[in-house]
Amino acid sequence: MIQNDLEKIREAALARLKAADRADIIDAIRVEFLGKKGSLTEILKSMKDVSKEDRPKVGQLVNDTRAAIEDALKERQKVIEEFMLQEKLKKEVIDVTLPASRRKIGHLHPNTVVLEELERIFIGMGYEVMEGPEIETDYYNFTALNIPEDHPAKDEQDTFYINGDILLRTQTSGTQVHAMEAGRMPIRMIAPGRVYRSDAVDATHSPTFHQVEGLVVDKGITFADLKGTLAEFAKQLFGEDTKVRFRPHHFPFTEPSAEMDVSCFKCGGSGCSFCKHEGWIEILGCGMVHPHVLEMSNIDPEEYSGFAFGVGLERIALLKYEIDDMRLLYENDIRFIEQF
Repeated sequence: MIQNDLEKIREAALARLKAADRADIIDAIRVEFLGKKGSLTEILKSMKDVSKEDRPKVGQLVNDTRAAIEDALKERQKVIEEFMLQEKLKKEVIDVTLPASRRKIGHLHPNTVVLEELERIFIGMGYEVMEGPEIETDYYNFTALNIPEDHPAKDEQDTFYINGDILLRTQTSGTQVHAMEAGRMPIRMIAPGRVYRSDAVDATHSPTFHQVEGLVVDKGITFADLKGTLAEFAKQLFGEDTKVRFRPHHFPFTEPSAEMDVSCFKCGGSGCSFCKHEGWIEILGCGMVHPHVLEMSNIDPEEYSGFAFGVGLERIALLKYEIDDMRLLYENDIRFIEQF
């Protein structure tokens, strides 16, 4: 009787496995026939009713049936796995004769391009590139630069104060003070970096932008050195035919002070819409370091003199690439960035 039941279980299992086409069906068949509540387990539970003489023979038949079903399960499992693999390979087939797709890689931002060019020019003239903290004290951002308490630049409408003495720097000139206080002479440095001012966002203003400040301090430095340095800088940046002119101005930390214009590199100075038909474009502020600024940094103005200048990095980028809206520099539109 049990022998007939085992044969029926074996045939049923093999028939079910032959038709199985998914891994989950294989698992269901395994549980149905070999699980704790499976058909073979039920047969084993009825072994107590088998005579002692027949138990070894029946036990062997049960083991043979189990082995046959397990072998069939493994075989069918291999067939299904091979089938699934072939289906996956068909879907993932690669035509090696097709041209490879181009991967987009990073592109230098116009600000970065201009900054690297400025650094190359000044490093070529013997300058050192220095960095300073973006979070500064009132002393380094204002007082040490000869900016008095009642100066408009210290108004909270223009400066982001963290507390009464700590602020987000409004200029990178503070880095120059740190360099002068170090006392290592002579000083020939530029200080590029991000600065912050409470400005409304429009085509020419932003609450955060970049400056490049320059400083030279040594014995015998004159305004002629300043003019010659900046004239060479302008020629290397905008072309050998570039001319410069200096107009009197006022900055608290320099005396005398000036603003420098360059001849329009688009029309050569003859006048066009780019330079508003003036032939000149304002580009930076400069001047001789104020003696009081030197004194506050423990430098004897009777022995040393120097000049300083500051240029907006975004302004150079806007002029050099004829960009009419500063906001384009910060929108991260890849179509715009890829042009530079």
